[in-house]
Amino acid sequence: MKVLVKEQIAESGIDLLREQFEVELGFDMDDAELAERIGEFDAILIRSATKLTPELIGRADRMKVIGRAGTGVDNVDIPSATKRGIIVANAPESNSVAAAEHTLALALALFRNVPQAHGSLTAGRWDRGLYKGSELYGKTLGVIGFGRIGQLVAKRAQAFDMEVLAFDKFVSAERFRDLGVEGVATVEELYERADLLTIHLPKTPETVNWIDADAIAAMKPGMRIVNCARGELIDLDALIAGLDSGQVKGAALDVFPEEPFTEHPIFSRDDVVVTPHLGASTSEAQDRAGTDTAEQVTAALTGGVVTNAVNIAAVSPAVMEALAPFVPLCQTLGQVAAGLIPGVIDRVEVDFRGGVAGYDTRLLVVAVQAGLLSGHTAEAVNLVNAPQMAEERGIEVNVSKEPGAEDFTDLIRVSITSHGETVSVGGTTVGPKNLPYLVSIWDQSFYLPFAEHMAVFRYSDQPGMIGRVGSILGEQGVNIGSAAVGAESESDQAVMVVTSDALVSTTTIAAITELDGFASGYSIEL
Repeated sequence: MKVLVKEQIAESGIDLLREQFEVELGFDMDDAELAERIGEFDAILIRSATKLTPELIGRADRMKVIGRAGTGVDNVDIPSATKRGIIVANAPESNSVAAAEHTLALALALFRNVPQAHGSLTAGRWDRGLYKGSELYGKTLGVIGFGRIGQLVAKRAQAFDMEVLAFDKFVSAERFRDLGVEGVATVEELYERADLLTIHLPKTPETVNWIDADAIAAMKPGMRIVNCARGELIDLDALIAGLDSGQVKGAALDVFPEEPFTEHPIFSRDDVVVTPHLGASTSEAQDRAGTDTAEQVTAALTGGVVTNAVNIAAVSPAVMEALAPFVPLCQTLGQVAAGLIPGVIDRVEVDFRGGVAGYDTRLLVVAVQAGLLSGHTAEAVNLVNAPQMAEERGIEVNVSKEPGAEDFTDLIRVSITSHGETVSVGGTTVGPKNLPYLVSIWDQSFYLPFAEHMAVFRYSDQPGMIGRVGSILGEQGVNIGSAAVGAESESDQAVMVVTSDALVSTTTIAAITELDGFASGYSIEL
């Protein structure tokens, strides 16, 4: 497989990729050449300069993963990538410390007038009295967006004996308490109380111009503002008006609505500190970003679990590690269940039991969707585009969880209803390698590993049925790998599963199901 490293990343990351893939360094590749050649590559690694538009992504016929060496993915058209089943992975933790430290560096520079004093002194003036500053000690910091970077900023601010408030609708009260931070219910309360505001939100339609004239009007008079997140979060015209009125005492900006960004009235002000998007620009962060992204690309191309995919159900790395063995199991259960329902899917239910039920199972639900749709869509389906494709087809998944799993540590059951008929398939993982095993179909119990070629039969529970199946398969040149029968005592119906070394043709299935006592038969390819 071929990987294009379009922008400079750490040599350690490039070396990691070269261990398994053909790597081309395209640092000097212009937009026209990229558009012409992007279809040659299975993966691309970029930083912030390369813009992957819908048109470019539409040309990426082989592309399986886009790696962004950094946090922001504003330069990648996520919907287009998702529709084509391309994983978009970033390195969200790589520059967190660097960004948090730069936020505090700008705050200190803003409070102590460091750039202005530096410029004055190097110009030959000793303006000691002109640049008297203020202390962070005893001030109140307001943090909007309390993710990884926001939390690191809060921790460092506490070292300056600052009181920290934070607003984030998706952070629990317990998490705020654990970090010694006061979580506020509304952003307006934060505006009213904070002396210094730092914003750490992603760029979305809802967050563009988050700090506008109305927000500034609601702020405590004399507020200082720092932005090391996204330039689009602050309306610069509103900020200038706030500075002119005195409502805002000062601002420090590392990011801007468009970059490079060098001509704007904001740069002529002594009450504003600016840097050219240096938040992630440390040698340590650059090395981490390159290596982390290379690891994500490698996982995506080799069938591993991509922990930092932005267009796959997001779970924490620890949860991802715990769920990883169940992803292929869930895909396989979805495939088998879909193979046993010839009609239109009316309803899908996924039942998680045992230890797995205690986790965030959204990723596993996506894996079931991917299995259900596998081989039934014009586009290739995977963990990226499965939810969208299922939604387009009106396939909803209902989830239930139980802490107990009867005879298993973990049990996952997928049930599909079509035209009033329901088929349910259960599975678990076995051994140190977490091999996926089939444990039930139609509530009949089995215990055998899944195989590439499988055949399933429902029949009356009576002597001689297994021999009949074996005879016909032998006549057709199909070699049986293993076979298992589920026949519960309270039922007069039995289920047989056969694994084989080759596809069991529809003709062979028909020859078996035409025999007396056989109700149905299915050939399944995994």
